[in-house]
Amino acid sequence: MEDELFDQIVSVFQTLVSWIAAGAMVFGGVVPYIPQYRDIRRTQNAEGFSSYVCLVLLVANILRILFRFGRYFETLLLWQSFIMIATMLIMLNLCTNVRTATELNTKRRSFIATDSKDEEVRIPKRLFLDFDWNYFWLWTRFLDYVQCVLAFTLVAAYVTYVLLDSALFVESLGFLAVFTEAMLGTPQLYCNYQNKSTEGMSIKMVLMWTSGDTFKTGYFLITQAPVQFWTCGLLQVVVDVTILFQVYYYSQYPQKPVSHTVSLTTSAKPSERSEDAFTRKPHKDTSTLINKA
Repeated sequence: MEDELFDQIVSVFQTLVSWIAAGAMVFGGVVPYIPQYRDIRRTQNAEGFSSYVCLVLLVANILRILFRFGRYFETLLLWQSFIMIATMLIMLNLCTNVRTATELNTKRRSFIATDSKDEEVRIPKRLFLDFDWNYFWLWTRFLDYVQCVLAFTLVAAYVTYVLLDSALFVESLGFLAVFTEAMLGTPQLYCNYQNKSTEGMSIKMVLMWTSGDTFKTGYFLITQAPVQFWTCGLLQVVVDVTILFQVYYYSQYPQKPVSHTVSLTTSAKPSERSEDAFTRKPHKDTSTLINKA
């Protein structure tokens, strides 16, 4: 009787652990972006977060979903990809709204060139997809990002459908998906380097990246996963640690340019003195006239 009760308890515990592990596997990748999302909403400033991080994850997860048509993998990983795509779209929507609201330049940048009905912002009619490559993934409407993602998905799905029977293509597709995800932190690394600061970037997000990538790489090594898996995992850890080093370096040695308000204040002092001298002069002349009178 006691043995049966113990077996039932162990079975329930194993089921609970498996459910928790499944939930962590599906939603664990989303958690690092919660503090970044809250910081952007609180400060209404998205300059510290690179939107190219969203681009990398969208491409990686779309390729992973297509890879499943050629080689089966766990359904949990499939759901993880869908949830990550939805999360990145939510992040893009927030960043686009914040940057559009705070951007002084009213020129609209679009993925698909169309006529604008807005009287203040007019876009000349151009050919389909005739956009400026210098502003790729820097558009001013969330709809443009959705159109770009849909266009990439359709093209990638068509190529996958045509070459699905090729084992080389399927393996290359899987490697490309893993390698793209391994380059996740690279846009944020470059964004910090350009800004010479990590201001606006959530340190909690990077710490969660580092811990998750370290755990994942250790799991790949223990389970003797294919070489490309743990190699890309190590690459992710190196990028995460480099970003953390940027946090330390730019906090100890800030390299942001000095604000122009100081020079403006300094240059205003001579004018204040000249104004004082100018205002004092009439008083002196008035007193002289009174003495003469």
